[in-house]
Amino acid sequence: MSAHHPSLKLYYGIFVALLALTALTVWSAFQPLGALHTPVALTIAGAKAMLVILYFMHVRWSSRLTWVFASSGFLFLVILLVFTLSDFRTREWLPLYG
Repeated sequence: MSAHHPSLKLYYGIFVALLALTALTVWSAFQPLGALHTPVALTIAGAKAMLVILYFMHVRWSSRLTWVFASSGFLFLVILLVFTLSDFRTREWLPLYG
C-alpha cells in the first residue's frame, strides 16, 4: 500500500461530490429525457464509481499493477454492456416487442 495519506478535507469533498451526483440522479429521473434516461443514469453512475474507486479504494495512489487490474474491471463491464445492448437491439422481431 502506498504511503500517501489523503486529508479529511479531500474525503469530505468526495463525499459531497457523491451526494451531488446522487441528487443529480434523482433529479434526472423526473425529467422527460426520453431515450436518454439510461445513458444519463449510466454516465452519472460511472462518475460515482470512478470517485469511489480512485479515492475510497486508494487506487489513485497505488502502483500501476493495481491500475491495470482496476481498469480491467471497467473493460469487462463495457464488454458486457456492449454485448447486452447489441442483443437487446436485435430482438425487434419478437412479437413481444411489436
